[in-house]
Amino acid sequence: MRRFYAPPEQFDGSSVTLSTEETRHLRDVLRLSTGDQVQIFDGEGKEFSAEIASIGKRETTLKVVNEISAPAPESKLELTIAASVYKNDKFDLVIQKAVELGVARICPIVTFRSEAKIDAAKNRTERWRKIALEATKQCERARIMSIDDPVSFADFLAGVTDQSGALLMFSEKDGRSIPDLGDPKTITALVGPKGGWEDSEIELAEERGFVPIKLGKRIMKAETAVITFVALLQHRFGDLT
Repeated sequence: MRRFYAPPEQFDGSSVTLSTEETRHLRDVLRLSTGDQVQIFDGEGKEFSAEIASIGKRETTLKVVNEISAPAPESKLELTIAASVYKNDKFDLVIQKAVELGVARICPIVTFRSEAKIDAAKNRTERWRKIALEATKQCERARIMSIDDPVSFADFLAGVTDQSGALLMFSEKDGRSIPDLGDPKTITALVGPKGGWEDSEIELAEERGFVPIKLGKRIMKAETAVITFVALLQHRFGDLT
């Protein structure tokens, strides 16, 4: 079944309007026609079966048939990953795999050793959001992973609150095993840049309540560390069995 995305504001009772981009994909790529059955999700967790009512040059109207369960349920763990950005497309891979692994939110951060600067990272934010949307379609989630605007490491830490849940930090230096957190509903996890954290950054994070975690003795690239850390957290506290 073909899946399309429309935000909640494009739903109007029993009908929903697809954007120009989604319309082009439906009409020109998939070559669907009036009367064909499709699925539509709102990016906030709801999924519907629908029928194509009309196809125009700029928009398509769908008739909502009924609400259905999303093919891929959301993890019980609300997981936020704050990861240092890279200067090449390796962060694109992090975004894609984070969606597949059920991450709720990505916070791109710029640290002392980050390869990318704030302005360069901000210029890539919309690209990352498009990648997240496409990955959501492919892995059949109904909720789109949110991607924050890039911020400095210090500004990210300043925004950490009691609502951030358990606080973990991947760090080869001074790291320890993942502690027994019980059954946390929310976790915020930090992953640093190629070359690791500055000592001052580790100290600042610990002052804010982050616990340094080491993933054994393997040496991993920064993007591999993010994916591995997410998978372990979802296995330990989420829905990966």
